[in-house]
Amino acid sequence: MKRKRKIILSIGSNVEPRYGYILSAIEYLREGVSIIKLSSIYETDPWGYSKQDRFLNLCVFAYTHLKPFELLRFVKDVERLVGRKETFRWGPREIDIDIVYYDSLIVDTDNLIIPHPGRLERNFVMVPLFEIYPSFVDPEYGVSVSWIINKYFDLMNVATLLKSRFL
Repeated sequence: MKRKRKIILSIGSNVEPRYGYILSAIEYLREGVSIIKLSSIYETDPWGYSKQDRFLNLCVFAYTHLKPFELLRFVKDVERLVGRKETFRWGPREIDIDIVYYDSLIVDTDNLIIPHPGRLERNFVMVPLFEIYPSFVDPEYGVSVSWIINKYFDLMNVATLLKSRFL
């Protein structure tokens, strides 16, 4: 029997209909993972390339029987099914699904890095994750999401973002 693995995914969209793309992605994700909790949806500034529309972002806490590379293929298939078109790095996206965590696993290959290497720099990942799973322990640093938020994030900005939840 395959073991269920705890996963955290980050979903974002900044191409209209942003909300529609996110809802479609969640429905497709349900075909391969057991969603336990969804964060609120947050509207955030773009990251990496600022001359584009704002994003809607959320985090998903789920369980899966898929192995890490199977999960990667699955989320890429979901992105394709939802309608993602390839642009340039950090460019506009109909849908973007990142594997932030996969249990306490650490993977570092050319095609897959877990935990997601940019997670700690992105309030649109850590704040929604803090909302749904503050006790989750980052396997790379051995500390909880709550500890990371309190130690490294400007709590005034976190509070503002939490108050500005879209849904």
